[in-house]
Amino acid sequence: MATTEDQKQIEAKGMTLAQIEKQLKCFEQGFNYLEIVSSASVGHGILAMTDEFIAHYEAVWNDYLKKNPKIVKFVPASGAASRMFKDLFEFLNASYNEPTTASEKKFFDQITCFAFYEPLNTQCTSLFGKDIPTLIKDKKYKDIVSALLTDKGLNYGAYPKGLLLFHKNENEARIAMAEHFVEGALYAKNQSGAVSLHFTVSPEHRIQFEKEAEKLKKLFEKRYNVKFDVTFSEQKPNTDTIAVDKNNQPIRENGHLIFRPGGHGALIENLNDIDADIIFIKNIDNVVPDTQKKITIQYKKVLAGILVETQQKIWEYLEHIDSGKYTHPEVLEMIKFMHDTLCIRNPEVKEMEDGDLILHIKEKLNRPIRVCGMVRNQGEAGGGPFLTVNPDGSISPQILESSQINLNNPLKRLLFEKGTHFNPVDLVCATKDYQGNKFDLLKYVDPNTGFISLKSKNGVEQKALELPGLWNGAMSDWNSIFVEVPIETFNPVKSVNDLLRKEHQPI
Repeated sequence: MATTEDQKQIEAKGMTLAQIEKQLKCFEQGFNYLEIVSSASVGHGILAMTDEFIAHYEAVWNDYLKKNPKIVKFVPASGAASRMFKDLFEFLNASYNEPTTASEKKFFDQITCFAFYEPLNTQCTSLFGKDIPTLIKDKKYKDIVSALLTDKGLNYGAYPKGLLLFHKNENEARIAMAEHFVEGALYAKNQSGAVSLHFTVSPEHRIQFEKEAEKLKKLFEKRYNVKFDVTFSEQKPNTDTIAVDKNNQPIRENGHLIFRPGGHGALIENLNDIDADIIFIKNIDNVVPDTQKKITIQYKKVLAGILVETQQKIWEYLEHIDSGKYTHPEVLEMIKFMHDTLCIRNPEVKEMEDGDLILHIKEKLNRPIRVCGMVRNQGEAGGGPFLTVNPDGSISPQILESSQINLNNPLKRLLFEKGTHFNPVDLVCATKDYQGNKFDLLKYVDPNTGFISLKSKNGVEQKALELPGLWNGAMSDWNSIFVEVPIETFNPVKSVNDLLRKEHQPI
């Protein structure tokens, strides 16, 4: 039973008691598994690119830019870097004082290759009166890690990934955020030279991000002959979810209910606030130095070209439907487009009269669109592309996490294990309809695709409810096109030692 204080706390977050009760019901009932027909593969839900296709869609995108559209690069950037340094934190607290694990040894053996080496070396000299080579010689390894991670030094352990030095580019060390500025200038600049960037950040780091953005604008605007428009947003308090104990009872601390962030799915609210013709979505840590950017830029243009060509065809069909002058063969052509291009199938269309069929086609076509890059599965964690059954019985492409599939069912496990690709979060989106109106993206979320995970705080186990993932259930009812992209376009930084991979090092 909610107390008066509970209700005040809930209202202060912009939430209602009914929302909380609905969340508590989710904890009690859980979420149903999604029905999958098959994993998507090349020729079966995933489009493969030939050289001819690549050239064509690059040209389509370059032509589209001449229309001077509003393009936004949307970058989820609130992720903390603490997980990047998990191994180093463990070393700092270990009983031994010299590198012992393979990860620890690699970090110190190649420490000069990190873009943050010079400022770290300066910090070590300032704090300990010795540079890094001397500290290593004296076996003071933990002093170096302390200077990197704690607030006595660079404080990288408390920073978000976006503000960490990731790469060396000639004589210039760049934070991850800077690479998104450069990418934006190279593929998201319209005819007037405008580049719009939007970063979702945590409240405690927003001022730092804003200060860095001002520096980066001054640095890159003249170099790339562009004008940056940089905006920020934070996850909205009303997207938080209540924390419960193992008995699904709300947890309190000092008499107050405990809430947790609702996961990246909460960002559909932030995305819904963006007014743009085309929106690129890419995670903050999936960037490379300039010497490695060529293939990334090319495939971003290709994905965008596929999107605008598909959108144009959909708009033509919808306008033709509104005219009322369509013929039966033209209706069949629309069905074929839905089947071949959008991979939407509905067994019931054969039984529909033309009037019902047209309503069905319009309802399916008039939706937000996304084109998603998919890379060959090489053991990386992440959601995968599947063909799934929707509540109305139709089949369409979806990006699912393993937790959404009943792996206890041998047939479903086999379909899951046959998956050839996974989702690197490389999306290009169109969120306006054929009449120029913004879609309300919240209407296209499947609320039944959330997650329940186990967390621990101060040694106490908690259950956490995550909202439908941004590129999973939050985009469940979008029209989706999956395109195979090279593994070279996927270079996330999950551990600090990932920055030592050749993809993150200047040639």
